[in-house]
Amino acid sequence: MNSIMFANSNIAEKDYDKPLFPISTLADILNVHQRTLRIYDEEEILVPKRNSKNRRLYTYKDVEKGMFIQFLGRELGINISGIKIITQMLENMKIDPKEYRNYVAEISENIGFTEEIKKENIEKKLRRGRKPSKDIT
Repeated sequence: MNSIMFANSNIAEKDYDKPLFPISTLADILNVHQRTLRIYDEEEILVPKRNSKNRRLYTYKDVEKGMFIQFLGRELGINISGIKIITQMLENMKIDPKEYRNYVAEISENIGFTEEIKKENIEKKLRRGRKPSKDIT
């Protein structure tokens, strides 16, 4: 995961919600394909603002949320449906997006979500949808 974190920087609150980043820039920051961000938009997980030409523009808050989504998917092995549920619950609970990662990490630790379980979930996620390889002898 990228180590860029904006939560502790000197970005003014008004700038934190200002749409600045095009999809290509956010894709580079998160190290994902632009299609992934379009899927997040379609699934209403990470919905950018639109400019007058209908182009997607992301805020610093969106960058934080995108990094959290990557944390859920890459480090915890949660699929897109689970990510959608978790992000919606956190929004409903009115938890600050800057605190999402800490909040979920604390819960996962409290319920005994070990590194071994995380690795197992990630391996399952990587195998999903793939046909088993056949031995050719």
